[in-house]
Amino acid sequence: MNLPQRPRIAVLLGDPSGVGPEMAVKLLARERNLAAADILLIADAHALASGQAIAGAQVDLQRLRLQPCNALAGAPELGSSNEASGLASMRALDAAIDAVRAGQADAILFAPLNKHSLRLGGLTQEDELRHLQERFGVTGFTSEFNLTGALWTSRVTSHIPLKDVAAHITGEGVCSAVKLIDAALRASGVARPRIAVSGLNPHAGDGGSIGMEEIEVIAPAVQRLQAEGLDARGPFSPDTVFIGARRGDVDAVVSMYHDQGQIAMKLMGFERGVTLHGGLPVPVATSASGSAFDIAGRGIAQIEGLQEAFDLCVRMAGSMRTA
Repeated sequence: MNLPQRPRIAVLLGDPSGVGPEMAVKLLARERNLAAADILLIADAHALASGQAIAGAQVDLQRLRLQPCNALAGAPELGSSNEASGLASMRALDAAIDAVRAGQADAILFAPLNKHSLRLGGLTQEDELRHLQERFGVTGFTSEFNLTGALWTSRVTSHIPLKDVAAHITGEGVCSAVKLIDAALRASGVARPRIAVSGLNPHAGDGGSIGMEEIEVIAPAVQRLQAEGLDARGPFSPDTVFIGARRGDVDAVVSMYHDQGQIAMKLMGFERGVTLHGGLPVPVATSASGSAFDIAGRGIAQIEGLQEAFDLCVRMAGSMRTA
């Protein structure tokens, strides 16, 4: 069978009430992106028209495949979560999943979604990653990766209350998180990923005086990973691990919970940050900047993060197709 030379990327407009449609339009207006991939645009007609009007640009529909996925009755209501935009987002996401399962796409790129809108539109999982995991039938460990430049992060727990985090830190969870990001980094072109593992407690437990998770759970997991040949290091104190990571000492940091890594990463490069959903059959990525309801409709949304996410999808999808 002759495979297409270019990776096939399904592109979604994101939440119609936020900055997603204008960001997607700006991305697809760049010649280099149309040349880099065979693009399948899955779009609600009203959301696409809104995005083009706000961006002041037109998508050249002759240069890509367009799959209509209409859910809105009219122009989207800008600037806040609502059921109509959530429904449109859910339908587009499910259409992209179907395209992958039908062999029509090698990766999914979506402009920023909004979790509250998704829930209003029918999402029953904690986030879109869990929805994707369920729809793809993935039973193994999955995680959000966050990227700023060359630095990656993942986490052992994600969108759960902070009071529940310690109970969910297990040796199996730490090992799974490290192995998952190691595999993703290799797929992106890093030959031997160097991975720092954060502690859970202040000062990584300070020898057990501020908690025992580092001694009883995290350090033994790191030792198992090293015995299996992975370049895993730690556990490091959460308040200093990103100093060395920013310096280039490692390729990735595995944190124990959401804000432990997210705050550091967004401070280092919010505008160009990328979120990648790890553990799925294909790369699924977006920008880390969010739906930004406060500036929706103003035409000022920057797309550096979405461009980085697109480039990552192209690179990883190409690597997976030639593997």
